[in-house]
Amino acid sequence: MLRAPRCLLWTSVAPAAALAAALLSSFARCSLLEPRDPVASSLSPYFGTKTRYEDVSPGLLAGTEAPWRDPELLEGTCTPVQLVALIRHGTRYPTAKQIRKLRQLHGLLQARGSRDGGASSTGSRDLGAALADWPLWYADWMDGQLVEKGRQDMRQLALRLASLFPTLFSLENYGRLRLITSSKHRCVDSGAAFLQGLWQHYHPGLPPPDIADMECGPPRVNDKLMRFFDHCEKFLTEVERNATALYHVEAFKTGPEMQNILKKVAATLQVPVNDLNADLIQVAFFTCSFDLAIKGVKSPWCDVFDIDDAKKKGEVLEYLNDLKQYWKRGYGYTINSRSSCTLFQDIFQHLDKAVEQKQRNYSLEFCICYSFGSLNLL
Repeated sequence: MLRAPRCLLWTSVAPAAALAAALLSSFARCSLLEPRDPVASSLSPYFGTKTRYEDVSPGLLAGTEAPWRDPELLEGTCTPVQLVALIRHGTRYPTAKQIRKLRQLHGLLQARGSRDGGASSTGSRDLGAALADWPLWYADWMDGQLVEKGRQDMRQLALRLASLFPTLFSLENYGRLRLITSSKHRCVDSGAAFLQGLWQHYHPGLPPPDIADMECGPPRVNDKLMRFFDHCEKFLTEVERNATALYHVEAFKTGPEMQNILKKVAATLQVPVNDLNADLIQVAFFTCSFDLAIKGVKSPWCDVFDIDDAKKKGEVLEYLNDLKQYWKRGYGYTINSRSSCTLFQDIFQHLDKAVEQKQRNYSLEFCICYSFGSLNLL
């Protein structure tokens, strides 16, 4: 689940810079559109990387396989010869860690309900009781795996790209597609679903064969390229294994903004504020997004935040998530972005090679897709 389509596209022929800028510009504008889906929660703009694709690209609700084309995207003077895409995995289940935290919060509400019978001071059934009875269908085995909706996301993305660049995604080019993925199961499965979508484009109505039997071959696992941060000793030492690296995140969790949210949620759920913490509040917030993305339902978990000051609560929780990503994956530490140099060097080497081979009339890989789970961007 993403705030915006995480596919960055380049073509390797002039005016490549203008085309890349147009693509990025079109994606940026798309991310500012308001959700039109009546099921969408008022919290949807604050889910960050847990946001449904269709909430930031409402055009997907009208046609999931038809691309939205910027009128200035492809001028007649520009002929794309290669496409490079960085593709985030599709919609997934919560991780086992998130599920354990949700189970902890759910157990807290059930224990509270058994003490007072789930009635509020006015005798009416309250939100805490409703959440205690709400089916907790997430299980540890799910652990961030791709859901069927996520496979559908990837198949439809492949169809949109093939429609947007028909000359590149021709049947004769199919064998020259290269798809690289990390070893994370949700990324491998996303890559496989993407290839199934292309098969559907080339052979409508026919069931796809096993991925290993496709002409382009299965996605190639390369963790040194796609999970470079796991192979960068300086990043591991200075950030990943550094107990103080996320000091600012922990400080915000106990700061006045978050404490105000804790008090309001405790009052809403009618539980002692000392039984709650920022992590439990955040997992409730994300559960709203997961139920919305995976099942298309607005669960009572959304009401924890929708009842009062939804915008303010959403902004605080979104900021908490952004703060963590800033210090762990973003510009907080210099090594965060520098660790991605290996991947970006690989990307630009392919672009340079494409220009050279085009000039010599050599055949080349027409599409290189990198499927990733989390990324430290330059």
